[in-house]
Amino acid sequence: MVDTNKLFLIAGPCAIEGEEIAFSIAERLIGLSQKLNIPLIFKGSYRKANRTSINSFTGIGDEKALKILEKIKDQLGVPVCSDIHSDQEAARAAEVLDVIQIPAFLCRQTSLLVAAAKTGKIINIKKGQFLSAGAMEFAAKKITDSGNDNVWLTERGTSFGHHDLIVDFRGITEMKSFGHPVIMDCTHSLQQPNQKSGVTGGKPEMIETIAKAAVAVGADGLFIETHPDPSSAKSDGANMLPLDQLEALLVKLLRIREAI
Repeated sequence: MVDTNKLFLIAGPCAIEGEEIAFSIAERLIGLSQKLNIPLIFKGSYRKANRTSINSFTGIGDEKALKILEKIKDQLGVPVCSDIHSDQEAARAAEVLDVIQIPAFLCRQTSLLVAAAKTGKIINIKKGQFLSAGAMEFAAKKITDSGNDNVWLTERGTSFGHHDLIVDFRGITEMKSFGHPVIMDCTHSLQQPNQKSGVTGGKPEMIETIAKAAVAVGADGLFIETHPDPSSAKSDGANMLPLDQLEALLVKLLRIREAI
C-alpha cells in the first residue's frame, strides 16, 4: 500500500472539520505527492479525545467524519489514517482506515493495542511523551505478538518540563533497530501543552528544523499536520504548517534524503 523504501508522508489537518475543506486539503496533498513522487497517507482525526479544555473542539461526530475519510479514500484513491481511543472503536475504524494510529498518551494501553492489531491494518504507534525510545519496543511487540507485523513507530518529542517538548534524535535510530518503519511527527513535537489559556501552543517556525534533522538521521517517514489557514483551524492550529509552505519544505527534505 505504501512504499516505505521511499521517504513517505502522513499529512492532513489535525481534525476533520468538514467535507469541503478536507477534500480541498487532500487534493492539494495528492498533487504534491504525485509531483514530488512522495508516497502519501492522508491523515485527519475523526475525533479529538485528548484536549486541554472541556470547551475545545473535539469533532463533527465520529460517523460523519469517518464517512468523509471514506469518501476521500474512495474518490481520490489515497490511503487514510486516523486515531482510535478505545478497544471498541477498532473494528469500525478498520472498515475505513488503512492506517490506525495509537495516540501517544495511549501507547501503553495493552487492550487497545491488541484490538488494533487484530484488525490486520498498519498500526502507527506514537511514542508517549513520557517514554524513552527504547520502551517502544514493548509497544511494538504487543502488536506483533497479536499476529500483526504491520507496525510503524512515530517519534513526537519527550516532556522535560510542564510546557514544552524536546526531540532526542537518537531515538529515531534506536527505534529503527526494532525492525519497523520510524516516522517523525514534525508538528506535535513542537507543541507547548498545558498553557494557562487552556489552548495548546506551538512553535511552527521550527517545523523545518525538526524535519531536516529527522531525515538526516534516517527517518523513514514524516508526519506533518497542515491547513490552508492554521489560525482558523479548529484544532492544534498553533503548531500546524501552512499548506502553501509544504512543497518548498518537501523539496529540501528530498535533497537531504538523496544526500544520505
